[in-house]
Amino acid sequence: MVIFPAIDIRGGKCVRLFKGDFAQETVFSDKPEDMAVKWQQQGGKFLHLVDLDGALAGKSQNLEVVKRIIASVDIPVELGGGIRTMENIDEVLALGVRRVILGSVAVQNPELVKEACDKYGDRIVVGIDAKDGIVAVDGWGVSGNVEVVELAKKMAAAGVKTIIYTDIYRDGTLSGVNVEATAKLARESGVKVVASGGVKSLEDIKALLPYEKDGIEGVIVGKSIYTGSLKLQEAIALVEEAQ
Repeated sequence: MVIFPAIDIRGGKCVRLFKGDFAQETVFSDKPEDMAVKWQQQGGKFLHLVDLDGALAGKSQNLEVVKRIIASVDIPVELGGGIRTMENIDEVLALGVRRVILGSVAVQNPELVKEACDKYGDRIVVGIDAKDGIVAVDGWGVSGNVEVVELAKKMAAAGVKTIIYTDIYRDGTLSGVNVEATAKLARESGVKVVASGGVKSLEDIKALLPYEKDGIEGVIVGKSIYTGSLKLQEAIALVEEAQ
């Protein structure tokens, strides 16, 4: 299982939101690249970047920051947030980003996802963000009117190999990861799933480990490692011991 330290970027800064609410923001660093270096030094093997401004604008907005992060670390990064055109996908991957995360466009333009998968294979990941099992789009502010498993199956048919599943009601709350829903999604869709939202402590990582066999291949850790309720090194050591 891969532990993905998260770096959410807004206005060029490293921030965390509460339940995806842009009005409830905490700034953790003016230099996201410094956070990237920190997480690499603590054993991180893959960074999860989110361009929050891009999610609202519908196009990448913080690529200069992303470039600085890539230049500062030796580990791969994935990027999501407002990437909704083939041109934007090409641009992001050309920067050196390992994987692009497509979110709203998976609901609004599934043909683009298929085109991107045909061109880039497993470098295309789909982020499914949900409230009560229903997908949310456009910076989490709008219902996509589609059920999570239904969308995941469509994405699998389009060639998607990995899905990042975020329970919005848990994101940034430190209330515990939604293990049951994440495992159900992996089992029923047949796609590898990365858990996201609500991770608080080592207990959450322990709770996910038995479901690797169902297809949970990783977990994103954000607020927990910034506030110290989870030590990244301990989480990585735990999953390495389990392998």
